[in-house]
Amino acid sequence: MAWTTPDPVALHASAQPDRLACVDLASGRRWTYAALDEAIQCAIAVLERYDIEPGQRIATLARNSADLLILQQAAMRLGAVFVPVNWRLAGAEQEAILADCAPVLLLHDAALAATLPRGCIPVAVAAFAAAVEAARPAPRRAFPTDDVPSIILYTSGTSGRPKGVIVTERNAFATAVNFGVLGRVGNASVFLCDAPMFHVIGLITSLRPPLLQGGAVLIAPGFDASLTNRRLADPTLGVTHYFCVPQMARMLRENADFAPAQWTVTAIFTGGAPNPAADILWWLEQGIRMVDGFGMTEAGTVLGMPVEAEQIARKAGSSGLPAPSLCLRLVDDDGRDVGAGEAGEIWLSGPNVTPGYWNRPEETARAFTDDWFHTGDIARRDEDGFVTLVDRRKDMFISGGENVYPVEVEMVLLDHPDIAEAAVIGIADDRWGEVGRAFVVLKPGRVVDPAALADHCSARIARYKVPKEFLPTEALPRTASGKIQKHILRGWPKPG
Repeated sequence: MAWTTPDPVALHASAQPDRLACVDLASGRRWTYAALDEAIQCAIAVLERYDIEPGQRIATLARNSADLLILQQAAMRLGAVFVPVNWRLAGAEQEAILADCAPVLLLHDAALAATLPRGCIPVAVAAFAAAVEAARPAPRRAFPTDDVPSIILYTSGTSGRPKGVIVTERNAFATAVNFGVLGRVGNASVFLCDAPMFHVIGLITSLRPPLLQGGAVLIAPGFDASLTNRRLADPTLGVTHYFCVPQMARMLRENADFAPAQWTVTAIFTGGAPNPAADILWWLEQGIRMVDGFGMTEAGTVLGMPVEAEQIARKAGSSGLPAPSLCLRLVDDDGRDVGAGEAGEIWLSGPNVTPGYWNRPEETARAFTDDWFHTGDIARRDEDGFVTLVDRRKDMFISGGENVYPVEVEMVLLDHPDIAEAAVIGIADDRWGEVGRAFVVLKPGRVVDPAALADHCSARIARYKVPKEFLPTEALPRTASGKIQKHILRGWPKPG
């Protein structure tokens, strides 16, 4: 049974029209819920000039702004599909994505590096914003159903080939509920969004939960450690929720403007990459709850730690408990559920789970078994129900007949006082079949001996898990969401 698309902005425009809904921090523009609702209807009037029809794609190549939120909401009400493209990609990469989704309209805020598909009209974001400002609101129309594509988010490409993940409004609404429950989101919540809005964290997790509850969103063009620190400490902004990847959190604490005693946050929420338990406990010592979790483009919010200091301290390193709207299983290679403490692949089912990949019917079919989505992520669940991520199934390697999960080794390396970042891959070995190769980024001014790193690991994990090689590097290749691109590491030549 199909339901009409939920529209919290329209609801709050009637229920609490004068309440602050959105602030564009770069320009200082502000919208109440009534004003935001009207701006969305004005944007629909602008889109109607381009004869946008339901199901057609509207793409963007632009940094964060409230204009992108308004455009996405207008596309949603029209039944069009919003496709935010990573503006950091090379022109050829952008072209491949645009060719795949075939947009009829593209909003951009810089010179285009990509050749657009035939029939795609480029429009500058500033020109679109001015047209919205000058337009009259379009008449209301019937909303589309919540089970059709509303957003396409292209994965960051940790495997080297981005796929378009279909997000319906049912999916987005379920993520708003899931994160809202786990993250204590309410009517007074104020979210600071500087994560890129071409990613699920920026476009959905940082915007939909507060808008569902009638809270406020503060949209920044991007992350800047100094600016973000000052905004988190600004009592006139009153930020209660902030989402970032662990690398961003580290940059905040190393910045001169770091002043957590002045923050008013419920918590800072992390995801997208492993978050060492030592770091989480360090933040707790500063009086800030660091709430780790696990989510993915295909399912939004999946796991989250409770916003309780005692639980965070007791379960540091875990990704938390399953979100309320989903069903989660951990299964072995034969699809059988594993017991507490055993490693198994995460399978998901629920209204938050994508219906599939754009233009990829075969990959969609491979990703599901009887409505259960195969995440490819390996995890363990303890006796209390808390789930800890072990690794990606494809990143696991076998050394001497034993499974080795690189994330487990990486977390041990990150506990070393001289290591800032670490990544482990499996490489061929004549004796053991495969062994680990660790790439490590050292903290400034530090020097470590590979033998000392091996001893550090040997004291904490089984011998077969200890990497055979430790290779220093200045930086690790990462996606825009902070995930390490191990397919690139596998192609790096060994130095010397």
